[in-house]
Amino acid sequence: MGFLLLTLTSSLVFVIYSKSFSCDDALKKGSGGWKKVVAAFGEEILLENGEVNRPMLGQIVFSDPDKRQFLDRLLAPHISSGIFWEVVKLWLKGYKVIVLDVPLLFEAKIDKFTKPIIVVWIDPETQKKRLMGRDKSNEEDAGNRINAQMPLDVKRNKADIVIDNTGSLDDLKEQFQKVLIEVSKPLTGTQFWHSRNGALVILASLTSGLVLCIKALS
Repeated sequence: MGFLLLTLTSSLVFVIYSKSFSCDDALKKGSGGWKKVVAAFGEEILLENGEVNRPMLGQIVFSDPDKRQFLDRLLAPHISSGIFWEVVKLWLKGYKVIVLDVPLLFEAKIDKFTKPIIVVWIDPETQKKRLMGRDKSNEEDAGNRINAQMPLDVKRNKADIVIDNTGSLDDLKEQFQKVLIEVSKPLTGTQFWHSRNGALVILASLTSGLVLCIKALS
């Protein structure tokens, strides 16, 4: 697992948890996910050290929607459980804000358990150029990867907050600071009862009620 941990003030600590870290664990040599993937796609997708050849697997699944969906189904239980338990541990430690970086948030139905939903939007042409520059890939491979996901315009319509990533890095940082202020505001009543403190209040109330009932019956 891996995290980007930021401490912005003495009272605000939050963590960004990327699904890619959980995916790395799911494909780690010898893991349950690794065994399923090797059984499904063959040992030819392995490197000499036994680890999965990610670029090769990517070329296979991103050029075939059926194979990509099949891979998602194979790894989904391992990835989702990894995310769940890491979030629980961070929640128990008292982190104020936990940000999940999940490219397939809507496709994996994880959006039902997150609030607010933040989408970083960019126009398709710029997205493709940046992807080709990052991965050193050709236009076809980049297009296959983009087309394998839900269009960003659709995601934007499902979001609570949208960050426009078509500008400069400074523009992006400025927008991020505004979003940070927004998500760090005091919790509403409903949000409080879903928070760590709310859960502790409920637990304390139930414990006190149970103790009083036992005393009354004794």
